Amino acid sequence: MRTLRLALRMMLRDLRAGELHLLGLAIVIAVASLASVGFLADRVGRALDREANQLLGGDLLLRADRPWPPSFADEARRRGLETATTVLFTSMASTAETAVLAGVKAVDAGYPLRGAVRIAPGPNQPDAIAGRAPGPGEVWLDERLFADLGVKAGERVGFGEVEFRVGGMVSFESDRGANFFSLLPRAIFNLSDLAATGLLVEGSRANWRLHVAGTPEAVAGFEQWARTRLGRGQAVETIENARPEVRASLDQAQRFLRLAALLAVILAAVAVGLSARRFMQRHLDGCAVLRCLGARQAQVLGIFIGEFLIFGLLAAVLGSAIGWAVQWGLAGGLREILATELPAPSLLPLAHGVAVGMVLLAGFVLPQLLRLGKVPTLRVLRREFSAAEPVSGAAWAFGLAALLALVFWIAADVRLGLMVAGGFAAALGVFALAAWWVLGLAARLKGQGSLRGGGWRYGVASLGRRVGGSVVQAAALGLGMTALLLLTLIRSDLLDNWRRMAPPDAPNRFVINIQPDQREGVRQLFAAAGLPVPGIEPMIRGRMTAINGTPVAHGSYADERTRRLVEREFNLSYSAALPGGNTVIGGRWHGAARTPQFSVEKGLAETFGLKIGDVVSFDVAGRAVEAPITSVRTLDWDSMRVNFFFVASEGVLDGAPASLITSFHLPASDHDFVARLVHAFPNLSVIDITAVLAQVQGMTDRLIVIVQFVFGFAVLAGLMVLYAALQATHDEREYELAMLRTLGARNRQVRQALLAEFVVLGGVAGLLAGIGASAIGWALAHYVFKMAYVPGVLPLLAATVLGAGGVVAGGWLGTRGLLSRPPLASLRALA
Repeated sequence: MRTLRLALRMMLRDLRAGELHLLGLAIVIAVASLASVGFLADRVGRALDREANQLLGGDLLLRADRPWPPSFADEARRRGLETATTVLFTSMASTAETAVLAGVKAVDAGYPLRGAVRIAPGPNQPDAIAGRAPGPGEVWLDERLFADLGVKAGERVGFGEVEFRVGGMVSFESDRGANFFSLLPRAIFNLSDLAATGLLVEGSRANWRLHVAGTPEAVAGFEQWARTRLGRGQAVETIENARPEVRASLDQAQRFLRLAALLAVILAAVAVGLSARRFMQRHLDGCAVLRCLGARQAQVLGIFIGEFLIFGLLAAVLGSAIGWAVQWGLAGGLREILATELPAPSLLPLAHGVAVGMVLLAGFVLPQLLRLGKVPTLRVLRREFSAAEPVSGAAWAFGLAALLALVFWIAADVRLGLMVAGGFAAALGVFALAAWWVLGLAARLKGQGSLRGGGWRYGVASLGRRVGGSVVQAAALGLGMTALLLLTLIRSDLLDNWRRMAPPDAPNRFVINIQPDQREGVRQLFAAAGLPVPGIEPMIRGRMTAINGTPVAHGSYADERTRRLVEREFNLSYSAALPGGNTVIGGRWHGAARTPQFSVEKGLAETFGLKIGDVVSFDVAGRAVEAPITSVRTLDWDSMRVNFFFVASEGVLDGAPASLITSFHLPASDHDFVARLVHAFPNLSVIDITAVLAQVQGMTDRLIVIVQFVFGFAVLAGLMVLYAALQATHDEREYELAMLRTLGARNRQVRQALLAEFVVLGGVAGLLAGIGASAIGWALAHYVFKMAYVPGVLPLLAATVLGAGGVVAGGWLGTRGLLSRPPLASLRALA
């Protein structure tokens, strides 16, 4: 107890003296970063687990790209289970004045089996649980569709060949996902009205879903029965894999959040290590005095360990509290994406935050405290004695092991942990080498560091004398600024470059579900409106079944994207003329030949390992279609034209059920053309690409804001490293400035020396960050986004200026008091 009281008194004294401020701030930042990510992940995971059965609309969900055979529903009912059927697809919702693309859900009387749908009489009115499905001839619209169509309850809205009465506004759907359908305004009507609308014909894209609910034993038995009878394009979704589209988006965001937390923790570990080293150096004399007064080595060590245990717990709890507060603000964006309330977080991330704080102390403070316990008592009389034994190799290994353990624990993935640890080490090494080379040039000015002229020469030369500390400062700040630049300037450059890839007159509307007998009517409508008549291409849905006679199976491919392609139906087409924006890079285009031939897109050929001469088989509406590949094409996807992975020669797909598709550019002045087109052909769906992309971008931007905010912790950690490095050399700098002033240097010359040192250091760090961020941005554009991107000069200039300004501000705040302190006081304090 006595040792604990002494440790508490020591901590309070060091807090008043400011010895623990920087170290505590580094721990708070690291813990707050990790805790905010942990609290967010915990709330999202618990929300998805809590509402999983509601998200499914039942206890089990069967999904398919065509109607389910009646045997599945019959078997479920035979086992005492409830069933409900829903169909998801896109269609145009129209009134006499306008038409809007909507995500449509057709539901039967049993929907929903789990969860609820809440409806209100109209916008800004109280809602209530519906307790039923829409009646025949009735449609429910969400608030966006109410606004887009300008309708009220009781008015009429057309879907295909049927005009529905608006029965209410949907305010909540428990099973609404975050896929393409949910991004569109939503409409719900009765499944019995679907056939009369004429919206779904052979070849139409729709998602047929069979919801099942009942006792766990009956559901499990039916699931096992159904899995053995699944065909291509059919899947079973359970509570464990509910909302895969939401989990995929959130998992991607969580990877970035974990990266941000990792960077913050690693940089904070560096700041803690630098602060601990300075703490050790400033307490050597006090430890020697304690030893002279009779304190044993173990007692001295116990006092300091107790001090840091108490202080570390307080800092970790404070960081966890900040992380808890931050996640409440960030959870608002995720609440919009999930369309559900997030439950309160558990206390587990709080425990994780405290554990991280303790690990940082054990790995980077304890080795320095062990040195304090071995201070020789003769240091009280003769300060030229060795200050303290150097940190042993075992202590360094322990600190590195602690950091690696944190990296792999936070990453929650061995591969990600290895990539982060290796990437961080490589980036730090490159930055350190570059900074060492640049700052090494300053060492040549050492001989010119006289007081004649300005003091800037001495400031630059001092960087060369402390090149090790300067390299650490420049590399650490460079890493933090690189992360910030990637999420601001470079990201904006990539988005702007992407937007410029499409020409101003590129198609901004797609028209699907055109029937063959409507082709000429659609052409005439375009001509009557004075718009260029677009090419109307046939589209046939087919599923790849074999390559060179070998069946295409899901388990035959390791890549997840390839597996998804195996399960989906491709849009096939046929043409004698090479489509616009296509270039044959291998083989020969089939032209007007009537012999069976396929032309395949280059990227898909690489995905499946297809080459010229391979025979590809498709199942098209139950009919086998087979042809060899005779050409490989590249496509200009950014042209926004209609493109197909496979284009057959004429005659191969004769008799197959087909719909037609086209794309066109609609000027803003002709916005009413879509309404006229849909009124003339109610079965058509017109997809406004700009609106859809804006909705997707909106969801992505919310995730990016969340990620970017958490990356702010990494930037703060980088600044803490800089400040810690500056403070680590504070005593040395104070001694140098005192000597300069003793030798006659004026305050103006001393200020010039400090400013020169800080400007060069910050400029080098900023320049390295700008080059690093630009290089990473180029690599992302070239290898990931497949676009031509030339990094601009702005990131380099901004990083250099901001780096220099930041270092000057931070360094000046830490050293301005030295200019007003008498030189004799400094020399006596440091003697």
